[in-house]
Amino acid sequence: MLKKVLIANRGEIAVRIIRACREMNIATVAVYSEADKEALHTQLADEAICIGPAASRDSYLNMAEIISATMVSGADAVHPGFGFLSENSKFAELCEQCHITFIGPPSSVIRHLGNKAEARNTMLAAGVPVIPGSQEPLYHAAAGKMAAEEIGYPVMIKAAMGGGGKGMRMAASAEEFEMAFRTAQEEAKRAFGDAMMYIEHFVEKPRHIEFQILADQYGNVVHLGERDCSIQRCHQKLIEESPSMALTEELRKRMGEAAVRAAKAAGYVNAGTIEFLLEKSGAFYFMEMNTRIQVEHPVTEWVTGLDLVKEQLRIASGEKLGYRQENIRLDGHAIECRINAENPKKGFCPSPGKITDLYLPGGQGIRIDTAVYSGYTVPPYYDSMLAKLIVHAGSRKEAIAKMKCALGEIMIEGVDTNIDYQYEIMNHPDYQIGNIDIEFIERL
Repeated sequence: MLKKVLIANRGEIAVRIIRACREMNIATVAVYSEADKEALHTQLADEAICIGPAASRDSYLNMAEIISATMVSGADAVHPGFGFLSENSKFAELCEQCHITFIGPPSSVIRHLGNKAEARNTMLAAGVPVIPGSQEPLYHAAAGKMAAEEIGYPVMIKAAMGGGGKGMRMAASAEEFEMAFRTAQEEAKRAFGDAMMYIEHFVEKPRHIEFQILADQYGNVVHLGERDCSIQRCHQKLIEESPSMALTEELRKRMGEAAVRAAKAAGYVNAGTIEFLLEKSGAFYFMEMNTRIQVEHPVTEWVTGLDLVKEQLRIASGEKLGYRQENIRLDGHAIECRINAENPKKGFCPSPGKITDLYLPGGQGIRIDTAVYSGYTVPPYYDSMLAKLIVHAGSRKEAIAKMKCALGEIMIEGVDTNIDYQYEIMNHPDYQIGNIDIEFIERL
């Protein structure tokens, strides 16, 4: 078993990892920027090391500082969390070269799956359904336009080396294409430092369904059911739930088998997520694979009873999975709402500042993952997520009722939040009957 883990992240995911390590008697090292000196993760960890100024590029994206902190602290492993360097193959490779265990897949797998064009071709070879799209990397609008005409409009233009909704634009016609391509490419350069793009057919009004997988170092792979992530704004998820009411048992079986096949084809190890787009007809298409723990992993933990971070640590320690696919059962229904410091009435403008008063709900089937506290100052430099509110109940109807109660109780003063907006979604008739797709927020 690992002895000491450095968490190369901040916020609620850093706190989440520290707690899992503590339960497993693993020492922890937090890293923090100058803006995060008083952050909760720095206070909970056994050790804390400052790695630079507030800007992410100088701290949480500073590979040299993080590797140095790992070696100086004597940590034998790094957990990257999500975001920042979690899907950076160069960082994973540096860990490997320094004989530091990277809690995630090998750098070669991250590199391969991080290139959406390569990942798509791997899935094609494995017999996993994929959205019709370009086969070769694209760097110029003219070549992209030719590919779009072959695929057929509307098309989605995407950063080949990106994720999280960055570097993505839809073009409904040839007239729109060039501007959409250039805009997406510029955004990709800023976000990922890479101008490689690819193009795929735009699937209209699908659901966003993802399957959680776990894979050990011995070729054993299982899926832990699906999460429905269709409630999103600008490709950023707002609400996730498990299971999805759009899936029959037969469809869940087929999609789950495709997810496991995809992971095996990629030679995957550790926790990962296979993301699909699901049409109303029941046809589904591979979209991408996230090579890290997901923000929404708690809903899977609720319905399976597994601790995904502990499973990551066990796999990284060389343990085999302690169960087979037939042992995985989904129990009840879980929903997660992301609570962000932003003002929906002002175009979701971020709202950094000091939290002057705080009350978080509790009770049976209610979980809060957060790193904020009364008196904490939300910095303006990072993602605006303050907390994840997760509920679990026997049915979807009961879970929605529980979430409404929890949203009604939560109080965060001093900054604007999207709590009322989430409550409005819970009350929307279409959401309550499950009539949702990735365009739900636009219609709302």
